Amino acid sequence: MPSVLLSQADIISTVEFNHTGELLATGDKGGRVVIFQREPESKNAPHSQGEYDVYSTFQSHEPEFDYLKSLEIEEKINKIKWLPQQNAAHSLLSTNDKTIKLWKITERDKRPEGYNLKDEEGKLKDLSTVTSLQVPVLKPMDLMVEVSPRRIFANGHTYHINSISVNSDCETYMSADDLRINLWHLAITDRSFNIVDIKPANMEDLTEVITASEFHPHHCNLFVYSSSKGSLRLCDMRAAALCDKHSKLFEEPEDPSNRSFFSEIISSVSDVKFSHSGRYMLTRDYLTVKVWDLNMEARPIETYQVHDYLRSKLCSLYESDCIFDKFECAWNGSDSVIMTGAYNNFFRMFDRNTKRDVTLEASRESSKPRAVLKPRRVCVGGKRRRDDISVDSLDFTKKILHTAWHPAENIIAIAATNNLYIFQDKVNSDMH
Repeated sequence: MPSVLLSQADIISTVEFNHTGELLATGDKGGRVVIFQREPESKNAPHSQGEYDVYSTFQSHEPEFDYLKSLEIEEKINKIKWLPQQNAAHSLLSTNDKTIKLWKITERDKRPEGYNLKDEEGKLKDLSTVTSLQVPVLKPMDLMVEVSPRRIFANGHTYHINSISVNSDCETYMSADDLRINLWHLAITDRSFNIVDIKPANMEDLTEVITASEFHPHHCNLFVYSSSKGSLRLCDMRAAALCDKHSKLFEEPEDPSNRSFFSEIISSVSDVKFSHSGRYMLTRDYLTVKVWDLNMEARPIETYQVHDYLRSKLCSLYESDCIFDKFECAWNGSDSVIMTGAYNNFFRMFDRNTKRDVTLEASRESSKPRAVLKPRRVCVGGKRRRDDISVDSLDFTKKILHTAWHPAENIIAIAATNNLYIFQDKVNSDMH
């Protein structure tokens, strides 16, 4: 039994590069945050890119108990967001279901020595023994990474927090739960401003929930949130203090011929991401990823099938609750390639220019260091080529929900249960 509990705590629940890509943070179900730092390129091998090594590990959240509601609050880290770097220190926000924390990460490689009133161990000296004064000096020491909690933003949410997003003004951020979105100032912990509230007066009238939200990368007044009904609402904070009335509604009309019992479940948007340019939005639902143009609300400009072969398996996926899995999606640095996860430790990449796509696998067998990843294929009935995988032999317990792409380079981070894989494009080669 203990080993089962241990492995549950080790399951990675979020992955996030910082703005330069030099640091990579992961959060897990045990409430821990692990930060990886990219090593500098070695002089002996100038073409070899620096690898990521553990930089710091700390306990971000602990399990809590809400005595008013008799509810346990999990320590699981739902999201991590880096703040733009202002000085030598790094800062990040981490959240579980209820509490958001701001952490500061600093380095120390020097220590002061030669105090007049303290001895080497820091204890106060007997003043009668101090006969001369000296100037304290800084001596080199082994590098220490110190992580300290700077702010705790609590009591802002009745429901479970599903996303946080830092505003481009670098002063505010928002947090979203199932029914509300709050705007916080990074310096103020005791109050937040409610900007979206979709809670009906009578909870029996509830028809949809908020699934994800994000600020526009350049315009501090714009943000988007997605819903379990498959729609996106773009809101402008200049229009009104409470953004219950959206500026734009992005929704694809449903094809009546595809209507089924599962239609509403599989249309729920599990993730939304603005492109780096700010012109497009990327959304993920159960079977597809879609690219939306901010100037066209009627339908997405691109739709990519992630694992259409599962359409005939929806009944068993519903029974096993897999149909409720929330997959994330990511843009590459130039917004030309998109990535998202699937089952069997597969992840998918779609090139928007060439319209080519590839299925790759993140597993210990296929991911030996410096090994080249081989494309994988899933076959549905009919003839099977060598190395093809039958849809019936897919392992639905191995799922890649969390992925991240380096902001400038072709380096990706893939969370496969309790393993983190970092893949890198070969030097001067095409992505595929």
